[in-house]
Amino acid sequence: MTGIGAVVPMAGAGAAALLLGLLLTEAMRRFALRHGITDRPSARKAHTRPTPYLGGVAVALATLAVGTAVALARGVFNPVLAVVLGGAAIVCVLGLIDDLRQLGPKVRLCVETSAATLVVVVGGHPTVFDGAVDAVLAALWIVFVTNAFNLLDNMDGAASSLCVVIGGFVCLTVPAGDPIGLGVVMAALAGAGLGFLFHNRHPARIFLGDAGSLFLGFTLASAMMVCHGGAAGLSGPASLLLATLVPTLDTALVMLSRYRESRPLLQGGTDHIAHRLRRMGLTVPQVVQTLSAFAVVGCLSAMLVTDGLLAPGIALLAACAVGIGSVRLLLEVPAVATASPRVAVPAGALADGGARTALRWRLSAVSRLRHRAVRPTGVPHSREATNAAALSPTAGTLVAPQ
Repeated sequence: MTGIGAVVPMAGAGAAALLLGLLLTEAMRRFALRHGITDRPSARKAHTRPTPYLGGVAVALATLAVGTAVALARGVFNPVLAVVLGGAAIVCVLGLIDDLRQLGPKVRLCVETSAATLVVVVGGHPTVFDGAVDAVLAALWIVFVTNAFNLLDNMDGAASSLCVVIGGFVCLTVPAGDPIGLGVVMAALAGAGLGFLFHNRHPARIFLGDAGSLFLGFTLASAMMVCHGGAAGLSGPASLLLATLVPTLDTALVMLSRYRESRPLLQGGTDHIAHRLRRMGLTVPQVVQTLSAFAVVGCLSAMLVTDGLLAPGIALLAACAVGIGSVRLLLEVPAVATASPRVAVPAGALADGGARTALRWRLSAVSRLRHRAVRPTGVPHSREATNAAALSPTAGTLVAPQ
């Protein structure tokens, strides 16, 4: 757990990054608008004016600058931290390039896997199978969380809010004294995310873009992997899963939904957790609050596992049960918002059975329509639905009644 001596530097790093992130986000917003680096309005989107993508660059700059400066000032900057920050910077540049000119999934996955592998080789990983399999699984998990955050960035304030929650959790679980400097970097990331959130809360004035969502996911996943590098048995995997339960469930939900509907897995759509919660009647702020509360519960459970107060096997079983139950319930919510169809009733139905026969005919037709594979509609504030080859969306806001 975090030592008392590391609390003050973390608090200072968080406050400095918050202020810097707040200022840089506004500067990047104006720069993007001036140079046309925006998500432009269209009939398929909710916003009425060009909205810039470069908020993620501001978060990355604030995190890297403040985290590095505080770590150097404390004399705890070492090769492991350098690899984590270097990999995060590379992934951020990768996302920025994808924002400006879309890259294929193969290029993105190749770069992300290379950066994740280097983090695992230098920073270590939990030991479960006691072999090279552990290292491979660790690298794949970092890549998975990186892209899960990218997928999760589909509603105003969602990804940045979870960044603050999970980043704060990592600050509390770094080794005593924060010998590597991960604690101050995570505090800086949480602070920068909070500063960005002032501009990204609904209705958003700026979006993270792929540069930001990939940066958040990679930095959080890499830091957690390094923090659990010496763990043996199921405690490490259990803590990692619990802390990232929300993005993990969101990815599982959309992949399963698209598979069941025979849609391309990488083709976007309004089938994420946030979108389904909106269709259940929640407003955008309420959706973000719900996701954040769920993330807090997951992180607190992960802390209990890390402290040895909760058996990792029980925690994994509970997480799987909650996850499966949540996904099954959310799958019952339509993947797209559609108006109730007007079904024509054959004249013979009225003649043969009257009103009850006609009603049964309509219900049967509506049921068939609900279970028919549907093509996804556009996701407001997102490029996901218009780019079937893209790996994941940028931030967005779903249109629904308040």
